[in-house]
Amino acid sequence: MTDTARPARWVVVVPVKPAGEGKSRLQVDGARRTDLARAIALDTLAAVAASPRVLQLVVVGDDPQLAREAAMLPAVRFVPDPRPGGLDRAVAAGVEAVDPRAALPRAALLGDLPALRADELTAALDLAADVDRAVVADAEGSGSTLVTAAAGVPWASSFGDGSLARHVEIGCRLLDLPSSSPLRRDVDTLGQLRAALSLGVGPRTAAASAGLSA
Repeated sequence: MTDTARPARWVVVVPVKPAGEGKSRLQVDGARRTDLARAIALDTLAAVAASPRVLQLVVVGDDPQLAREAAMLPAVRFVPDPRPGGLDRAVAAGVEAVDPRAALPRAALLGDLPALRADELTAALDLAADVDRAVVADAEGSGSTLVTAAAGVPWASSFGDGSLARHVEIGCRLLDLPSSSPLRRDVDTLGQLRAALSLGVGPRTAAASAGLSA
């Protein structure tokens, strides 16, 4: 993106499992895990919605409570999860529902990034605007937290264990972000949650995580 070009505005798709099914690897009791899963998703969505580069936030999922709490976010649209199918099918459903002709740049973002800040996402999307496809690695360096495709480029993603290598194979350029970037700190385990807490998380996750930071 040149200095004189108008910054790209993006469709950002975030797949979110129902809170009762999410975060099964978090070692806390089931009720608290449900609260944490929903809080993490809501803080992630709030950060996405606050980025000036986001034209449309598409949430793919079937959690009525999350939908009610996220409904006040700007430019949000909800798409049912086409289960069974997994993350890639959910993301593809979100992309297809909003931009089937690839008229806009599109991104898929994991819904478990509670330390994410709008400025971090904005910076990453600005970097991605210069390439056909881009990917952000997770903090461990093997998975992916963000995948993008430029306008006119067919959508493709391959989330799951070891996804970074697969995304690079399909032509995604790896964006050079520090391992400490909140955009790379997804949360599946208690250790990862504590790492996110050390970076500073959104208010919902902070409240739901009270007593877990030690």
